[in-house]
Amino acid sequence: MGQDTAVDQFASAWRSGRVHHAWLLAGPKGVGKASFARAAALRCLAEAAGPAVSSPWPETPTDHPVSRLLAAGSHPDFRWIERLENARGDGLARNISIKQIRELWKLFSVVPSQSPWRAVVIDSVDDLEGPAANALLKMLEEPPPNSLFFLVSHSPGRLLPTIRSRCRRLEFHRLSDDVMTSLINHWDESKNCKDVQALVDVAQGSIGAAMEMAALDLAPLAAEALTILRDGDPDNGRRSKLASTLSGKAAAERYAAFLSLVPPLIAKEAVDREGDSLARILEAYSQARETSAIAPRLSLDPAATVFHIGGILASASLKR
Repeated sequence: MGQDTAVDQFASAWRSGRVHHAWLLAGPKGVGKASFARAAALRCLAEAAGPAVSSPWPETPTDHPVSRLLAAGSHPDFRWIERLENARGDGLARNISIKQIRELWKLFSVVPSQSPWRAVVIDSVDDLEGPAANALLKMLEEPPPNSLFFLVSHSPGRLLPTIRSRCRRLEFHRLSDDVMTSLINHWDESKNCKDVQALVDVAQGSIGAAMEMAALDLAPLAAEALTILRDGDPDNGRRSKLASTLSGKAAAERYAAFLSLVPPLIAKEAVDREGDSLARILEAYSQARETSAIAPRLSLDPAATVFHIGGILASASLKR
């Protein structure tokens, strides 16, 4: 929903009978790239296998035989590749391994079962470890017949140029406020969201971010961060409160989400700044982005990290 251009571009290519084998789905996180990849793969496999599908693209009826196979996770011509659980069993692995990519050869080493076509979704291709990226590149250079690769990427600029050059790119953009409101209301049928507009404002066009914020009750934290960014924090009280709220193991998920939330929050606020105020907020954005990226990798203390980010926000305050 809200990505009509990307949907139409792929649908037109598929209908033409000359569809490219590899598609790079590029854009911000949480705007529908992976959802489209799954829906498009399902539609292509369903149309190739029959019976015919008359629903608008990329929808496929849930009672279609291919829909039932994918829903059960048992379609022999489809693979979904993502990070697996780590060896400790307490989270996801850092990367998609080369073993996962090499296992795709099993898919392509046998004749397709349901139709001439096979489909692979990698969510996200940004997570490939180096050897896995090289293994994927070999497949894209010499693609198996009638194969479709959907590569979801939140940061396409970081991919191997050789991978990018072998893909046709579909651009996915941040969703409009109207689409966001509609999706949040559809998702939150029980109407537990106390302030849909606040979610729309903070999520900045990402329904994935909005769902995460609602589940983790991040809206109050975002509002507090925005207050520091606008009004400052002369007595350190606001940043201390944030640090206290996000410290401890019980707050680990909210802490991780907060780190991801801050840079785009600053970026949105920068749009209305100018002069010295703009220079300060751009510097704050750079520092917050660096801190948010480094803190998890170095296992920095959450309370100290949040307090530091509060200081970064205060440095760009309008009331400085």
